[in-house]
Amino acid sequence: MIELSLAEVAQAINGTLLKGDESVLITGSVETDSRLVKSGSLFFARPGEVTDGHLFIGAALESGAAAAIVDHEVESDIPQVLVADVTAALGKLAKYVLARIREKSDLKVIGITGSNGKTTTKNMLRAILSQVGSTIAPIESYNNEVGAPISILKADFATKFLVVELGAGGPGSIAYLTDIAKPNIGVVLKVGLAHVGEFGGIDGTAKIKGELASALTAKDVFIGNADDGYVRDMATSAKQVWFGTAPDASYRATDLHLSIEGTNFEMHWPEGESARINLQILGEHHVMNALAACAVADQLDVPREVTVAALEALPLAERWRMQLTNRPDDIAIINDAYNASPDSTKAALQTLAQLGKSGRRTIAVLGEMAELGQFSREQHDAIGRIVVRLNIDQLVVVGEGAKLIHMGAEQEGSWGGESKYFDSIDEALAYVRGMLVAGDIVLVKSSKSANLRYLGDDLLEVQP
Repeated sequence: MIELSLAEVAQAINGTLLKGDESVLITGSVETDSRLVKSGSLFFARPGEVTDGHLFIGAALESGAAAAIVDHEVESDIPQVLVADVTAALGKLAKYVLARIREKSDLKVIGITGSNGKTTTKNMLRAILSQVGSTIAPIESYNNEVGAPISILKADFATKFLVVELGAGGPGSIAYLTDIAKPNIGVVLKVGLAHVGEFGGIDGTAKIKGELASALTAKDVFIGNADDGYVRDMATSAKQVWFGTAPDASYRATDLHLSIEGTNFEMHWPEGESARINLQILGEHHVMNALAACAVADQLDVPREVTVAALEALPLAERWRMQLTNRPDDIAIINDAYNASPDSTKAALQTLAQLGKSGRRTIAVLGEMAELGQFSREQHDAIGRIVVRLNIDQLVVVGEGAKLIHMGAEQEGSWGGESKYFDSIDEALAYVRGMLVAGDIVLVKSSKSANLRYLGDDLLEVQP
């Protein structure tokens, strides 16, 4: 973050200085987790779902925090700024810092939203843009009202590109983050079934994602998925640029091929130029993320050869996202269990099925897809039936929340015994370990809350 005095911080967040000298300088990072605090950090004592950050002000001080933002005074020697809402104050500070940086630099901000693919696209853009300038992009999935401002506040006057993930938390959530970041380029990847239970259906999701498009000005660029009708319908004042497989997409992919080594496709740039791109990342669905990244980079005048080289060098999307490991005994584990929606699960299963066409046995280990609400029963049942229709060889379903996947597969009619259900991860792990033979390809897929990503990690160990 740029260096600020405590007086400047208090003014930016409409806070009241309770303790300490207003000339105290914030020279380090901004944190909501006291374990990440270092010398000169500014600690936001945010009340959380499990605990309260005010309880860790002492730990933050010991780790070198220069000051704390609080919603009530705490008995401590640390300088404190009082605000009504600590989370809202974090957003205000991020907005203020970005405005200060833009006064003195030509910083370009890229905002990304979509039901799937945000993290992969963000990582692709970081790999590309860092080749031509100082680039800040969030770690993991820092994309909500806390994570996005924390990521934004890592920028300084030397930052040339800032990539911001905009996660949907309900109506107005993306508009809130967009108002903080004010992106020069807004990207909408897809409107899908992730969080559909919270947002009242896919139309509600589309409306929330569209908050990014509608917030862009005529000076900005809107980059949208030409294959998605919901994205096509989004209203915006910005210049419109399209990516996809549709014939009218400016950034278009054709001739897609998938193997255990990765995914490759023919990339068609505007003005008729084309190039073959060979991704190490598994899954044809990641081609759309690559197209979005290409479109952003091209609009920022990044040389196309730089973009292609950076994409081809990227070893994986992110940990636990289509993360392929080839064991020494010729068994391949694809751990994609950080997030799961019906769309992303179907895409992962399609990838597994395609890989199985090489003659290798395919095994899907599936857990619950969270946050589907009233659509949960229907969507879990549908995934079970899709597994059968894709001719996946074996299905292992884990956890009560995912049981309807197993039942859907059993009721599809063309299977008999190829699906197994287990209540616990340990039982499922033991079963899968016992059935594996050389040549198998195992996909592990679930929402983060189902914890199957750790099962995927455990499957990497070769048993004696």
